[in-house]
Amino acid sequence: MEVSTVEDGDMSKLKGLANHDQKNMEENISSNDMIFRADKIDLKSLDVQLEKHLSRVWSSNVENQNQRPREVWEIDPSKLEIRYLVAQGTYGTVYRGTYVNQDVAVKLLDWGEDGMTTAALRASFQQEVTVWQKLDHPNVTKFVGASMGTSNLKILSKNPSEGYTTLPSRACCVLVEFLHGGTLKKYLYKNRKKKLPFKIVIQLALDLSRGLSYLHSEKIVHRDVKAENMLLDTDTTLKIADFGVARVEAQNPQDMTGETGTLGYMAPEVLDGKPYNRKCDVYSFGICLWEIYCCDLPYPDLSFAEVSSAVVRQNLRPEIPRCCPSSLSNVMKKCWDGHPEKRPEMEEVVRLLEAIDTSKGGGMIPEDVAGSCICFRPIRGP
Repeated sequence: MEVSTVEDGDMSKLKGLANHDQKNMEENISSNDMIFRADKIDLKSLDVQLEKHLSRVWSSNVENQNQRPREVWEIDPSKLEIRYLVAQGTYGTVYRGTYVNQDVAVKLLDWGEDGMTTAALRASFQQEVTVWQKLDHPNVTKFVGASMGTSNLKILSKNPSEGYTTLPSRACCVLVEFLHGGTLKKYLYKNRKKKLPFKIVIQLALDLSRGLSYLHSEKIVHRDVKAENMLLDTDTTLKIADFGVARVEAQNPQDMTGETGTLGYMAPEVLDGKPYNRKCDVYSFGICLWEIYCCDLPYPDLSFAEVSSAVVRQNLRPEIPRCCPSSLSNVMKKCWDGHPEKRPEMEEVVRLLEAIDTSKGGGMIPEDVAGSCICFRPIRGP
């Protein structure tokens, strides 16, 4: 049998051809052909790199704001003067300010230098603008404008000697009308001993119910109805504020889940992590109605775990005072029914409240007169 041999020169040529073919193969390989060892991939590093990339993209978007047409709701930051701190909330800090000679409340959110830890807050803030800017109702705080990525705003320090503080370039803000009456919560606390005249109780309840009825007609669920999120003007007209967690109602209730809201006002289905709809606002309204009448807080001495369990499992509700007219107490009970489908629509609540006769009184008895008329105890509701 003959054995073929390869001379040294021929061997060199073969090696050259092999190397050339390998190089061509490497150049022509596609991403689909690449194989990675999973244990060699640093997922944490990839996450960090992705976050940094997204942050750079967002920074670029902010820097290029002036190169695109301005949205109808966008303000001119150079015309905004921020004066002093009003309150700090879950979704931002509120200041009083002036914009084009108009008194405004300025809600600010600082996204931080890197923007990496505030993605959820950023999304919430953008959602708030989307919801708020299209609303127009006498019982909803009027939206003035917003700026997503405001720079060079100056805030006057509480100590005048410290002068002004300039905000980071990533700060954004929402402007709404400034209401001089403060929050409903502060108003109720101020009247906790002498209580409110029945006529004022019904007026506040009607303002809130009309505002919520309007939101629901626009397919918007507020999801955080509470006294702290209601503002009053100088003639005690109530207006709904703070749309940080509001959202357009999903057609499929399964798409709306999660514990969203404030303890004491949250509906059983929300506390239990079940799907919910606009009826969670109706439940919260019922608690607010009790609060307006009593000028008191629901469940002041119970922990989150105690309230959650008792509201869901034992039908815990605030105790309605005996002096409360049945026409009003019935509205409370209907609104905070444990079954969402049995709760009335806010449009019906408005009609029920409008039918209540306030000419004969019926308000909460002041503490210095009745003493123990309002004795809150954690009991099982109706």
